[in-house]
Amino acid sequence: MTESIEFSDFFRLLNEIKEGDLNKQELLDKKMEEYKSGENAKSFLDELGKIFLYQGMLELYKYTNSKDIKLISQLDKADWEKLKEKNEDPLPQFLSNTMLSYAKENNIAKEISNKWKVSGREINKHLRPMSRYLTEGIIELLE
Repeated sequence: MTESIEFSDFFRLLNEIKEGDLNKQELLDKKMEEYKSGENAKSFLDELGKIFLYQGMLELYKYTNSKDIKLISQLDKADWEKLKEKNEDPLPQFLSNTMLSYAKENNIAKEISNKWKVSGREINKHLRPMSRYLTEGIIELLE
């Protein structure tokens, strides 16, 4: 049985920055550093989610060539079309695919499996759904 996970605190923080509270940027940077390695995870799914959120945010910054969440959230349809052409993929597919590629290239399933004593098969079955879940959260935040 797997316990439920959620990242509402992370998305709330992003939303505060999106709404103009730039004082929260330092807090986001600290949280991103924690998420980079899945630090303080409560379960294997929590660790996977944190690592994927970190990667997703890095890829969002690369995709848009900006770390300014407020600016990114103000991009219009034409801007997103230009970014889609430049990056050769729409943002949702781009983010999800880069999370999955990162997991594969860095043997994340094996690493998490060893740490949490969970089968690699169990972790692998959660990779795609987790990448989609977090990508949807990021996209929803930007709208």
